[in-house]
Amino acid sequence: MPEIIVRAQPGQGGEAPVVMHERVTESALRSGHYAEQLIERIGWAVVDATDAQRRVGPAESQTHPGS
Repeated sequence: MPEIIVRAQPGQGGEAPVVMHERVTESALRSGHYAEQLIERIGWAVVDATDAQRRVGPAESQTHPGS
């Protein structure tokens, strides 16, 4: 089943807190009410991930493939 994961970037300790992990079905997305609530939960998770990232601090070195 597809899933949505929102997490902060890893801090110096290498930990990347997961603030949202939700399984999503195609049939559920057909409901406008469910879709609206999902977007709202994603927004909250992004705020929580940003706060968590501030608490743990930036990673020592962030390298991403292709950069």
